Amino acid sequence: MGKFLLTLFLLTCLPALSQKKEPKNLFSDAIGKNIRKYRREAKRAYIYKDEERAQFLFDSLVKNVINGTQLDNFKVRKFAGRRIELYKFEKPIYLITYASWCVPGIGELPAFNDIADKYHNDFDFIVLFWGSKKKIKKFKRKFTRNVNVLYVDERENRSDFTIKTMKHSLGFPTSFFIHSDKRILDIRRNLFHHYQESYSNSYNANYQDFMSGIALLERGMVEQ
Repeated sequence: MGKFLLTLFLLTCLPALSQKKEPKNLFSDAIGKNIRKYRREAKRAYIYKDEERAQFLFDSLVKNVINGTQLDNFKVRKFAGRRIELYKFEKPIYLITYASWCVPGIGELPAFNDIADKYHNDFDFIVLFWGSKKKIKKFKRKFTRNVNVLYVDERENRSDFTIKTMKHSLGFPTSFFIHSDKRILDIRRNLFHHYQESYSNSYNANYQDFMSGIALLERGMVEQ
């Protein structure tokens, strides 16, 4: 009887144990198999100024390769200098990549601040910034305290494939919508803005765009 129960226990537990040991579908693995072809075709589209083709390639890469993968953990820095891991953030994440050469629309950051102030109890809002610390300091002042402004020190991240892909392949500014278990729900290019747009039009357009991202994160929470 004892041997029978032991055998039954092992038959029941082994499948569960094997599932836990299955490798995760990591962002770096999935995109690493496809990124060269994407870069080649996207470069050709930009050379011929075929923006529609370039956007199609980006959307196809996200939909067919990236969505559903788990974003790799990586370390970046807070403004005070302390390094922090992405996985330290436990809520669903609304992450935007920015760089010092990006010029946001006049109403873009105020709209994002209002969204972050309203939903910070449910989501972590992160701006991941590429650039000098001097420029980051100026940039950081524009955000509410409910937005985590982190920066990439490329001297530390030279071999980090995920960081390099975010910069060189997916571009700026780009929004990542990440489940609490670090699955990527979607990646979207941020709303294109006209520099001479009025504050009201810029704010309203960006607010609606950011709210569509919130709706996506909320669906992800329900479907978990």
